[in-house]
Amino acid sequence: MNTNSINNKGCSVCEQGKENYTTFIAGAFRGTEYYQYDYRHTDGELFSTVAKSLEECRKRRDEWLSKKPK
Repeated sequence: MNTNSINNKGCSVCEQGKENYTTFIAGAFRGTEYYQYDYRHTDGELFSTVAKSLEECRKRRDEWLSKKPK
């Protein structure tokens, strides 16, 4: 489990071509663990999502990447 912050004062610290993620417990959902995930494309664009698993986050990222113009 990664518990480091993935942002600094609300801004993502994700480097180009890299991913960052952390987990958190959402109290409103009775203790369910979620992943907050950022990926910064090599063109500088940031993809960010929240999901119940790291695999789901990466699946969403891959779908986003497949829709980006080449």
